[in-house]
Amino acid sequence: MKKLVWIALMLPIALAAKAQYVVKGTVRDASDNSVAYGASVVLKELNRGNSTNTQGEYSISNVPAGDYTIVISMIGYITKEQVVKVDGNETFNFNLNPSERSLGDVVVTGTRASENTPTTYTNVSKEEIEKQNLGQDMPFLLNFTPSVVVTSDAGAGVGYTGIRVRGSDPTRINVTINGIPVNDSESQGTFWVNMPDFASSTSDIQIQRGVGTSTNGAGAFGASLNILTNGVSREPSAKVGVSYGSFNTQRYNATFNTGLLNDHFAFEGRLSKIMSDGYIDRASSDLQSYYLSGEYLNNNTSIKFITFSGEEKTYQSWWGTPQARLENDEAGMQEVIANNGYTQEQADNLLNSGRTFNYYLYDNQTDNYGQDHYQLHLNQNFSANWNLHAGLHYTKGAGYYEEFRNDDDLADYGLNDVQIGSETITSTDLIRRRWLDNDFYGVTYDLHYSKSNIEATLGGAYNEYDGLHYGEVIWAEYASNGDIRHRYYESQSDKSDFNTYLKVNLQATDKLNVYGDVQIRAIDYRGLGVDNDQRVIDFDNQYTFFNPKFGAIYELAQNTSVYASFAIGNKEPNRSDIIDAAPGTEPKHETLNNLEVGFRKVTENVGLEVNYYLMDYKNQLVLTGDVNDVGGSIRTNVPDSYRMGVEVAANIKLAKKLYWNVNGTLSRNKIKAFEELIFDYGPAFDEYNEVRTEFEDTDISFSPSLIAGSQLSYRPTDGLELSFMSKYVGDQYLDNTSNEGRKIDAFFVNDIRINYGFDMKGFKQVNLNLLVNNVFNTMYESNGYTFGYFAGASYEVRENYLYPQAGTNFLLSLSLAF
Repeated sequence: MKKLVWIALMLPIALAAKAQYVVKGTVRDASDNSVAYGASVVLKELNRGNSTNTQGEYSISNVPAGDYTIVISMIGYITKEQVVKVDGNETFNFNLNPSERSLGDVVVTGTRASENTPTTYTNVSKEEIEKQNLGQDMPFLLNFTPSVVVTSDAGAGVGYTGIRVRGSDPTRINVTINGIPVNDSESQGTFWVNMPDFASSTSDIQIQRGVGTSTNGAGAFGASLNILTNGVSREPSAKVGVSYGSFNTQRYNATFNTGLLNDHFAFEGRLSKIMSDGYIDRASSDLQSYYLSGEYLNNNTSIKFITFSGEEKTYQSWWGTPQARLENDEAGMQEVIANNGYTQEQADNLLNSGRTFNYYLYDNQTDNYGQDHYQLHLNQNFSANWNLHAGLHYTKGAGYYEEFRNDDDLADYGLNDVQIGSETITSTDLIRRRWLDNDFYGVTYDLHYSKSNIEATLGGAYNEYDGLHYGEVIWAEYASNGDIRHRYYESQSDKSDFNTYLKVNLQATDKLNVYGDVQIRAIDYRGLGVDNDQRVIDFDNQYTFFNPKFGAIYELAQNTSVYASFAIGNKEPNRSDIIDAAPGTEPKHETLNNLEVGFRKVTENVGLEVNYYLMDYKNQLVLTGDVNDVGGSIRTNVPDSYRMGVEVAANIKLAKKLYWNVNGTLSRNKIKAFEELIFDYGPAFDEYNEVRTEFEDTDISFSPSLIAGSQLSYRPTDGLELSFMSKYVGDQYLDNTSNEGRKIDAFFVNDIRINYGFDMKGFKQVNLNLLVNNVFNTMYESNGYTFGYFAGASYEVRENYLYPQAGTNFLLSLSLAF
């Protein structure tokens, strides 16, 4: 099956399609004839283009014959438009005039890769984002990029969602917005539920796979997502949109842009509301957000203030569904009931539900959290060669999740036993809330120099995090000595994170570009207090990392190049690694040696990229498959492990109006030696013995050996695009033992998307979008966890929990632009 899928996806790369033309040329500074590196060159009618390289050269392939308006723009220069005629391969050269007021975008060159950076990356444009953006979270908008696997707790892409790249979990994926770190400082993950509809304020996303270039915030150990928000539009505009779909999913948003006012000011804003009942029972989401920016431009300076906020209330669905329930295994479900001490109500819920089973029944079993972000950006052009970007940021986050607990021990909450007559009560039903209240603030900068054959960036950041964790009992059947909002644990965390880096791109010869990048990162992470299980927290960990990267790109022929790079990344453990570590152990920091070797070629009909990667780890923290009591993944160090694979991505023009974007990843993801640790509690659950089993050459959990994506698009008329999209994800093991009884089965899912934009009197444009997910109603799961224990030598428990995704479902959107 894997081979058939691979052949079906890759074979058309070799097909020859109807010849189109190549438009190329150079862009220079009109004042001194120096090359204009990084200028954007776009064919307006096709909405397609490229950026100039360090020699000022650009090339746009697959251009049909016809008349076009070519638009050339660059920070610090006056935008130029010129009508050109294409009836063969054409060369058009341009000169740009410097401008005192052309700084419309927040430009963060320091953390992004360019075509001269020898690393592996994918750029996702605003146009591509808008086609897929009907209300689902950001990970689902990136599902068809190479090596990506996405998942949704609620089963339909709204609420708590996640993304893995090359098998690396979200704590390994560095996320920045305009160069500002987004990852939570303690868990190191990104919670997209706190940024609903953020894609509607996004102009561009770059996904770097592997270590990538130096960035700010959490170490990129599997990938990085660099998000840029919208820049200034010179013309005023407004847009309103509404989406509706399966599971009563609704999105309402409105945006405005003032355009450039008095040649100096510009403002943009967005309001969004998203609601969904979810595919899983009771897995509802109620999300709202806003985005507001204001910019001042004068001479060679721009100052931009951005604030955005997200608030979410989601009904918890992070428990997952027992595999026995998914398989309608009556005996297996009875074992789950017995092993977990279900009440009669809980047992009836399990036995009488289906794939949409949700363990939680309490009506306010909800997660309630909000984040307010503030960014202040300065862009300063000192000359045609020197540019400075500096940013200040502050994020305030606060919220809680509430849950009902059945028959918990009073002692677990610091409460005394209750004496009623001769009866001693040691446990109670209760409702608790667990709170986070945190502040994150800091400064980022990058100083950029570019001239002739050299480009250099000196950048870095200093960030501080202050986090308060605490829990409250807001109701108890037996309150004992507690008051309302009895605080039963509290801990404080503080984290300082400093990094500085220097990157240099040198055009050594006409064909050879060499690259170097060195980063120093220092972390001081402290925690003190009492955790939710009444354990004392007291740690003060310091880390200093040196992360070098170097590589080269060689141009074999026009539009054909090869590249190679080697990078070293280091990463500290996260909070749960430290506090959930097995007794007597302490998690170690991880080191990754990353080799990337690639080939890129663009012809008149095919754009092709093939790359080989080796990610060799020392002390990698891998998922055990188990989770803690709040659904967080538990990890452990393994001394030696690696990920090795080949990624292929192609953009093919099959016919005049038929296009195909396809990608695939074949990989091996192995742990050389893994020790599984589970516990034997004895027949009476009064013992605590370790059971250790050694494994060799096992698969890393949640790391499929084959991932493939396809988007086949037909554009019969202007403004209409019909797309058939496919995604294949191979088997994923739930732990690191390669046990066939503990895995997520491979799945192959197909979607249909229709995008139609047209003009209508009274509107600038009307857009209708339809997305039908899982058109063949495939029953599949995209995530899960497992755990096990012994209750005496003769009784072994192994339970798998999976996250089923929705069958056939749809989203329909309408937007009106004024």
